Amino acid sequence: MKIAVAYDNGNIFQHFGRTESFKLYEIEDNTVISSKVIGSNGIGHGALAGLLAEQDVDVLICGGIGEGAQSALTKAGVELCSGAEGNADEAVEAYLKGELISTGANCDHHHEEGHSCGDHGEGHSCGGSCGGGCGAHQPAFTGRNVGKTCRTHYKGTFNDGTQFDSSYDRGEPLEFICGAGQMIQGFDKAVADLEVGQVVNVHLMPEEAYGMPDPNAIIPMKIEQLPGSEDLEVGQQVYLYNQLGQPVPVKVIEKDETNITFDANHEMAGKELNFQIELVEVK
Repeated sequence: MKIAVAYDNGNIFQHFGRTESFKLYEIEDNTVISSKVIGSNGIGHGALAGLLAEQDVDVLICGGIGEGAQSALTKAGVELCSGAEGNADEAVEAYLKGELISTGANCDHHHEEGHSCGDHGEGHSCGGSCGGGCGAHQPAFTGRNVGKTCRTHYKGTFNDGTQFDSSYDRGEPLEFICGAGQMIQGFDKAVADLEVGQVVNVHLMPEEAYGMPDPNAIIPMKIEQLPGSEDLEVGQQVYLYNQLGQPVPVKVIEKDETNITFDANHEMAGKELNFQIELVEVK
């Protein structure tokens, strides 16, 4: 087995698409028997996946990574373990002990130059974007279900009783890895120690849900810098794509002849949320 780590001076490099070197670890009997550092020669993330495949890498450990790079790794047959940080050697040891949890495509550097514009689909989902980020690989809580794939039914309501989402209505439980940062923290934590068949009701303050509105998530731009933005209207929801190819959902909040301003705060930022959660299955 061979593990690669996005590498920078002993630590895990946090931007996969810009990785200049990898540390490769040969593993036998769940133990590191040798390691070496190789350069990436400045190639892009799609080619980086090919480079790892050429080195017969089975697993990549990295920090932040976008969806495009994740897709390239999947096609190359390389397992991804993202969201790690700190010492590279210690991360490999944690992976071998089963203590490293991947956060998937997670890079949240929303405000870099080079955005492009795309359509934003309608609807709300509690999965996918509920809280991932380039953070620590260890969950902030413990429980019997942490690190396991859980399937839950849920109903979400505001304090006035208005329902904003329900897996029951869709007829399909939500599946996620508990503790991996794939869900908002309060939802994730509520599932951590549930038993299959158990139902729990939780009230989440914004700090355990989508956070408070962040003024730094307001993105002013020149229309000429963003092809296609001249056709957008105030109130419209779109995606901005950052340099790593990750889509960031935003809303147009201001526009004039030369400037346009987007709000990248989640639509539920600042809101208290209520969930009825039923644990259906633990895989």
